[in-house]
Amino acid sequence: MATCINEPKFSCSYPKYCRPTFSTPHNRPKIPHNDRTIHQEQEDDDLWVKIQEEARSDIEGEPILSTYYHASILSHKTLEIALSNHLSVKLSNSTLPSSTLFDLFLSVLSEDPKIVKSVRADLRAVKERDPACISYVHCFLNFKGFLACQAHRISHRLWSQSRKVLSLLIQNRVSEVFAVDIHPGARIGSGILLDHATGLVVGETAVIGDDVSILHNVTLGGTGKECGDRHPKIGDGVLIGAGSCILGSIRVCDGAKVGAGSVVLKDVPARTTAVGNPARLLGGKENPVRLDKIPSFTMDHTSHISEWSNYVI
Repeated sequence: MATCINEPKFSCSYPKYCRPTFSTPHNRPKIPHNDRTIHQEQEDDDLWVKIQEEARSDIEGEPILSTYYHASILSHKTLEIALSNHLSVKLSNSTLPSSTLFDLFLSVLSEDPKIVKSVRADLRAVKERDPACISYVHCFLNFKGFLACQAHRISHRLWSQSRKVLSLLIQNRVSEVFAVDIHPGARIGSGILLDHATGLVVGETAVIGDDVSILHNVTLGGTGKECGDRHPKIGDGVLIGAGSCILGSIRVCDGAKVGAGSVVLKDVPARTTAVGNPARLLGGKENPVRLDKIPSFTMDHTSHISEWSNYVI
C-alpha cells in the first residue's frame, strides 16, 4: 500500500462466499510483498542505467531523436532528476515555467526516496504487463498513464504537507495535459499500471493498493455530495476493466476483477469477478467463482465470459 497511509490496510473476509474446494477460503490471496531481495535492489539500481542504454540504442536507430533523448534522458545523472525535468516540461505553460516546476518536483522526490522506489515499481509494472510497451525508456517518455501517476505522487505529497493550493494546481495541469483526473488526496500504492489512462477519474478519499492494473475511462467516484469518506477502496492485485464505474465508499478486495463496463455499487470479495450493470459476482453471490491467479498480473479480461454468458456474435 502507499507509504503515506498511516492507518491499517482494510481487510475483506467472505468465508461464506467461498467454494468448498479451497481449504482456507477466507484467507486473502498471497500478493507479492514489496520487501526487496538483494537481487531486486540491484535491479532498482540498474534500472536508470538500462533506460540510458535504451535511449542510446534508440538514437542509433533514429538519429533525429538525438537532441530530444539527450535533453530528456542522457544529460541527467539520476532517475528522479530526469523525471522532474520531463514532468516539468510536460506540465508547464506560459505562466507556470518549467524551471519552477522542476525545482518543486525535484525537492519532493529528494525528500521522499520512497516515491522514487514506487516510480521504479511502476516502470517495471508497465513493462511487464503491457505488451505495447517496447522498452523502459518508451514508458518513461511516452506513457501518459505512467507520467500522470508520478505527477500524482508528487501532488499527494504536497497535499499531505497542507500545500493544497499547489497540489490542486498540479492536478489541474495533469488533467489538462494527460486527460487523467486524480485528486491529490487519493492514496495510491506501488507497481501501478494505468493502461491508456484517458478518462480516468479518482476521487479524493479513494485508496488504490499495490500491483493494481486499471484501464481507461474508469471512475472511482462518490455517490452524492456528502463529505468525508465517500470513494472506493481498491485492494492489492486488482484488475479494473475499461469503462468501469466503482461508486461509493465500497471495497474491491485483494485479487478481484471488475469486468469492462461494469457499475459496481457494493463490496467485491477477494479473488472474485464482478461483471455487469449493476455488477454481479460471477457464479452468484452465495458461491462465486474464485480466481486462482492475480488478475492485475495476467491482465485477463475475457476468461470469465464462457461461464457468464453463452452469447455468441
